[in-house]
Amino acid sequence: MDLIRIGDKLISVSRIENIIQEMLDLRQQGVSQAEVAKKFNTDRTFLSRLESLGEIRKGKTIAIVGFPLKNTAELKQLAFQEGVDFSLLMTDKERWDFVYEKSGIELLNEVMGLIYQVRQYDVVILLGSDQRLRLFKALLDKEVISIDIGKSPMTEDVYVDPQNLRKIIRMTKKED
Repeated sequence: MDLIRIGDKLISVSRIENIIQEMLDLRQQGVSQAEVAKKFNTDRTFLSRLESLGEIRKGKTIAIVGFPLKNTAELKQLAFQEGVDFSLLMTDKERWDFVYEKSGIELLNEVMGLIYQVRQYDVVILLGSDQRLRLFKALLDKEVISIDIGKSPMTEDVYVDPQNLRKIIRMTKKED
């Protein structure tokens, strides 16, 4: 067990971790700080300070979706480093594997689920062909930043300059 002694108190570190995780789970589900504080018999200000300790950034939530991309691993790493909330970046092969590995209804359900998921973000950065960008913009009612990587139909992966993408992400975050 992970017990520590502070003065005359015996403290369970795992109990603290479990309670904090439960508090954060409730907050993530949309429960107010006041309600969570009441449930755990603590102050709302404690929760506010706890959240501040772990805060990475404030502002708009950002998603990046793009294909067919040559340097997906590099772009995914960059998105992670920049605090992007969601990324779906695929090569041409990954894109077609995604399509052909599913039945029609499975594909439809998964695509609808992805559209629903992406619509939850405040800003969506799209990397794709001219036709795909128009289609995605029509499906999303959010702020959309389009990066045209070529004309449809695209059959080869396209290299995207990571530093250009980094600038776009940072400009998006600065708008807050």
